[in-house]
Amino acid sequence: MFILELTYTAPLERVDALLPAHVAWLERHYADGAFLASGRKVPRDGGVILAVAPDRAAVEAIAATDPFVPAGVAAYRITEFLATTTAPALAAHRQTLPA
Repeated sequence: MFILELTYTAPLERVDALLPAHVAWLERHYADGAFLASGRKVPRDGGVILAVAPDRAAVEAIAATDPFVPAGVAAYRITEFLATTTAPALAAHRQTLPA
């Protein structure tokens, strides 16, 4: 499981101009099962996405396709973690510690 933390690197006017394309990108990855939750940070200086992917390279490839990235309005910090305990709704994504 991965936490994708976005930090805006441009004024909010530039971010907002790309927001429809970013939301469409989010919706595509919710539909393919990669994204579990997302939202704006408070204060609004970026966002957070909870994602699942086979490996770090896969999630990095997904993040690179966010319209915010080629436009230079956001940068990603990706943190991988083992979700050994989850809410019942996320039981399918529980992981075990390596032996």
